[in-house]
Amino acid sequence: MALQSLRDLQTHQGATFSAPDSPDSPTPNPPLIFGPDSLHRVHQPTGCGLLDRSHWRVLDLAGADRLRFLHNQSTNAFQGLQPGQGCETVFVTATARTLDLATAYVLADRVLVLVSPNRGQQLYDWLDRYIFPFDKVQLQLRDFCCFSLVGAASDAVLETLGVGDRPSTPHQHHPITLNGCNLSDDLLLAQGSGLGLPGYTLLMNPADAASVWQALTQDAPQPALPLGTQDWETLRIQTGRPQPDQELTEDYNPLEAGLWQTVSFDKGCYIGQETIARLNTYKGVKQRLWGLRFAGQPEPGTVLTQGGDRVGKVTSILPTETGAIGLGYIRTKAGGVGLQVQAGAILGEVTEIAYVSHPDTKSVEPETE
Repeated sequence: MALQSLRDLQTHQGATFSAPDSPDSPTPNPPLIFGPDSLHRVHQPTGCGLLDRSHWRVLDLAGADRLRFLHNQSTNAFQGLQPGQGCETVFVTATARTLDLATAYVLADRVLVLVSPNRGQQLYDWLDRYIFPFDKVQLQLRDFCCFSLVGAASDAVLETLGVGDRPSTPHQHHPITLNGCNLSDDLLLAQGSGLGLPGYTLLMNPADAASVWQALTQDAPQPALPLGTQDWETLRIQTGRPQPDQELTEDYNPLEAGLWQTVSFDKGCYIGQETIARLNTYKGVKQRLWGLRFAGQPEPGTVLTQGGDRVGKVTSILPTETGAIGLGYIRTKAGGVGLQVQAGAILGEVTEIAYVSHPDTKSVEPETE
């Protein structure tokens, strides 16, 4: 019930909601959308939006061994991180297939790990099985609330609410206060919107969510535009953030997904390390995640061909007025940016995306076998 006040406020702001996941859900799901022009305005130099990510989950790890434990259970290096720092990391299987892309924030006495909406319980169970009796690790699945402030004017919005000291390096974070906003607990402000666009992530007690949302979207002299889950989906496809069950599945590994920034190659053993190291050492990345632009609207899962040969698959699609944009995996040897492909009878082209990286090539020219 802690989010009911937030949902009431969003309803008053014109939010459209999807049906609850079950009849027993105490509050509606996060808003789908607020208005048709919001994203267009967010992309302007003076634009800023606030995305509701209250359905995302947070894993809370405490205990003296918390950093060592995460260091050994995911792809990035944790042992050198200090309170106020953070990183992106990927949880993978023993064969380096992706479970989820997560963001970790190191506090003085714990680490908060923000994970995808449908991965909280799965990752809790996954990590819990690796905690042995002698490990000094306490793991909880917490009901924090998360918002993303996104857009070129994010700093200006925070400035008008008295937030002068803002984190400046990726995933750096610290507690803040907002003018006129009485909070029951710490409000954590972290650098990065989660979308590869300018902005910040805010983590808070769900009881404070309505107050924070109102401060940022109504009370600020230069308020942010309220945004919903459809807006998040649009932005993540535009920027290329991979998502579980679409780009992040057990069919793909983090290097194929272009998540090189989440992988440490010199930290030693962790689950999936041998496979990832071998892929890197022997240039074994057989397929890569790219953006796609189509003249029509193929369905996710559609096979991509080039010259009659299968070269990849569509994983996400976003309809546009002139066709569609999307994400998909392309065989490395087939090519990269600029490659002409077909999804059935629909013509398409491979495009650059901002969120991912392929460090050995930005634009891959077709090769012969």
